[in-house]
Amino acid sequence: MAHQSLYRAYRPQSFKDVIGQPHITGALAEQMSAGKVGHAYLFAGSRGLGKTSVARIFAKELKVSDKDLYEIDAASNNSVEDIRSLSENIHTLPFESPYKFYILDEAHMLSKSAWNAFLKTLEEPPSYAIFVMATTELDKVPETVRSRCQAFQFKKPSKEGLTKLIASVAKKEGATLEAGVAELIALIADGSYRDALSVLEKVLSGSKDTTITRAEAEKAVGAPRGQLVHALITALSQGNIDSALTAIRTASKEEIEMSLYLSLVLEDMRTVLLIRHAPELRKELQEEQGEEYASLEEIASAKDSKLTHTTLRAFLDAASRIRFSPVPALPLELAVYEVLGEDK
Repeated sequence: MAHQSLYRAYRPQSFKDVIGQPHITGALAEQMSAGKVGHAYLFAGSRGLGKTSVARIFAKELKVSDKDLYEIDAASNNSVEDIRSLSENIHTLPFESPYKFYILDEAHMLSKSAWNAFLKTLEEPPSYAIFVMATTELDKVPETVRSRCQAFQFKKPSKEGLTKLIASVAKKEGATLEAGVAELIALIADGSYRDALSVLEKVLSGSKDTTITRAEAEKAVGAPRGQLVHALITALSQGNIDSALTAIRTASKEEIEMSLYLSLVLEDMRTVLLIRHAPELRKELQEEQGEEYASLEEIASAKDSKLTHTTLRAFLDAASRIRFSPVPALPLELAVYEVLGEDK
């Protein structure tokens, strides 16, 4: 049997399986129940949130068979001729379903002339035609098109929500994730369900057994070793500018992606401050961090620690600068100068 990717194997099959989008699945279910299904929908949101999956489920719930379901990649079928062909074919009756259902993925990639050709079809479609346009860039969809559609904005999941999904799928796959592994994968996934399962699959396939350690996960995804992150956190806490810059330099020499390194540093800074200022959260944080908790608690409890909310703010500012920096490590180094430099 051919191997099936995790994100395909665990793709939702019904509205109740869809995670984190009740404002969309609930509205669509209510429309079907009331017999008030529209003819044009616009699903917007960043990658990997389930836009196409929800569209397929919608078609399935409307009893649309595979013969009457058309999925079109607008990135490669974006010309006016492609849309004219669609508009001509739409007037043939469905084969065996109450509807002809069209899913246009990456709809924002349609050319201006293609959009213009599509407007007439959107305005006066056959009664049996339903369109769902999925896009990651809503601002590139013409307002004339948006005004003719029911628009739904897909929400990004929280890190906690992604962590739960990762842990659940890993358990179903017979794997045990040690503390911090699911959180690391969720951080790398950056709010994408699909990316989270793709990264998890990479981690699972790279392990020799069913127990995944934090070190194994770091190696599999190319994340910086925990020691490198803690080296910077410790140096900032101690007010040691030399050690802080050395930690950043070491991470850079190891060709670690600086944006990921910074994200992990920010996560640990946040944890340190939560341990210090929210004692009631310590048990929960300890379960999340596993073996790393002890070192973070030590930093949090140090009476002369220089790591404060000001430090966190400086590195948070670095996160907004890093994508535009010609030298990836520079925003982190600048943050160190801002919080520890003698000439600040």
